Amino acid sequence: MKTPHARTAIPTTDGLQLSALLEGRAGAPMLVFVHGYPDNLRVWDAVVSALQTRYRIVRYDVRGAGRSDAPDTLGGYRLPQLSADFRRVINHFSPDEPVHLIGHDWGSIQSWEFATDPALAGRIASFTSISGPGLDQVAVSARAPRAGMQRVKEMAASWYIGAFHLPALGPLTWKLGLARHWHRVLARLEKLPDAPQHGSQARDGINGINLYRANVLPRLLRPRPRQATAPVQLVVATRDPFVKPYMLKDLGRWAPSLQRAEIDAGHWLPLTQPNWLATQIDRFVQSLATHNRSAA
Repeated sequence: MKTPHARTAIPTTDGLQLSALLEGRAGAPMLVFVHGYPDNLRVWDAVVSALQTRYRIVRYDVRGAGRSDAPDTLGGYRLPQLSADFRRVINHFSPDEPVHLIGHDWGSIQSWEFATDPALAGRIASFTSISGPGLDQVAVSARAPRAGMQRVKEMAASWYIGAFHLPALGPLTWKLGLARHWHRVLARLEKLPDAPQHGSQARDGINGINLYRANVLPRLLRPRPRQATAPVQLVVATRDPFVKPYMLKDLGRWAPSLQRAEIDAGHWLPLTQPNWLATQIDRFVQSLATHNRSAA
C-alpha cells in the first residue's frame, strides 16, 4: 500500500521545526534522503519517484532550507545540531528499525557525521554518499603530503568555500539576483534542458552558507577521525567540478565496508541521473538484505 505524500513538522532539540515528507510503500524498508546546498528536499523528486513503489521514503528540508525553520545564530548550523536533527527525524518515522541513509553534497557531508557517530550505531542500516566527503576525512587528508600541482587543483575546486567565509559576499550574490537565475546556472553547469525553480531559492542559498561558516574551519583545525558503523556506498561522479574523484579516494579508511560506483557525470546526480542513482541505491540496499538473510 502506497503512503500518500504527507508533510510533517518535526520539532528539534533547540525549538525549531523541520519540514519532512513521508511517502512510498507502507511497511517497506525506510530510505532517508538528505539534500545539499543550495537545494531543498525537492532535489530528490525524480529519485524518490523511481523508488517509492519499493520503499518507505522520508526526506526533509534541513534547517534553514525549504519550509524548515532557520536558526538565529551560527551555532545552530553546527554538525552536532544537524546530527540531532537527523536523530529526531528517524526517531519520529522509524523508532524501531534502522534506516538506509542517502546524502548528496552537504547532505552527504553531514551524513558522514551521522554515519560515524557512535551514538547512532545500529540506527543506520547503510549509507549512500554522493559528492560529499566528511569534513573530518577532508581535514586528515589535507594534512597528508601533496605534490604542488595537486594542491593547486584542490584549492581551485574549493574556491567558493573561502568566498563563503567573507562576511557579505556570499549572501550578497543571492540577494543581487543569483536566486532568480540559479536554474539557468544549474542548467548550464549540468547541461540540463529544464532545471527546476523553487520559490525558496534565495533563502536556501543565503541560509545554507552558514553550514560552511559554522563547520568547515573548526573541523579542519580539529578533526575527529571516526569510522562508519554501517556499510557505505560511495557514488563518484567523475566530472564533478566541486568534488573531484581524487578527493574521495581515501574514504575506504573511514568505512570498513565500502562499495564504490562511478558514473561519467557532473555534480547534481539527483537531477541529471535520477534513474541510474535510484538503481544504485536499490541494488545496494537489496544486496545488504540478501547478505543479512544468508548470514542469519
